[in-house]
Amino acid sequence: MQIKSIIVGLVSYLTMAFGAQAADTTITVRVLAKDAKFIGTSMDGAEVIIRDAETREILAEGMTAGGTGDTGLIMKTPRTRYGSITSEDAAQFTATFDLHAPRLIEVSARGPMNPNTSAVTATSQQWVMPGKHITEGDAWLLELRGLVVEVLDLAPEIAAGELKLHAKVRMLCGCPTEPGGLWDADKMEIKALLENEGTVAEIPLMFTGETSHFAATVPVEKGTYKATFYAYQPSTGNTGVYISSFIVP
Repeated sequence: MQIKSIIVGLVSYLTMAFGAQAADTTITVRVLAKDAKFIGTSMDGAEVIIRDAETREILAEGMTAGGTGDTGLIMKTPRTRYGSITSEDAAQFTATFDLHAPRLIEVSARGPMNPNTSAVTATSQQWVMPGKHITEGDAWLLELRGLVVEVLDLAPEIAAGELKLHAKVRMLCGCPTEPGGLWDADKMEIKALLENEGTVAEIPLMFTGETSHFAATVPVEKGTYKATFYAYQPSTGNTGVYISSFIVP
């Protein structure tokens, strides 16, 4: 109880001390896909919420907008201590709000929003002083981990006792995967787990020749199936999953 009183007193003191110095404070948030580029307009952005970490008051919220950034700068250029990976077109969300005192600020980002089945969340906190902007360099940078896995045929193609499994696999920024590419599908596991009456078959999905598309055809019998499509990148731990179910009549 005594500690709580001290904290309340300190916050009150800081509020009075800085009240006369209240100032507009600007924070720029960028959201980066792990081992890839910025999440922006092409994926309907990432949802950003800036709030007071202690009171939970929302100070600003919105979507990142803009491009995925400079591939060479992000993926190929060696990084120096204060070097930035941000180009002029890189997606961002910028908000300006009035701070009357130092506040512990929490920023969360959830994305990508399209497809939202692949959306994940990252959160970070730091103290912010009134009028001390966070806009330089990469600004407030959050990294989202994972892969986008989409099943293109929600009702799988079934003909002559065969089932076609077809998925599209991309980085969270929408960047493409393919064998030998910058995001090398040969270095990923892309599979479907097909479950029927307790029996699970593990089916590798092969590159179709179309960028980011992977498929396999397997024999099936009548029954109710659960299909878990997944992509896994061992070098980073990035993982994406899509789960569906269907009936073979």
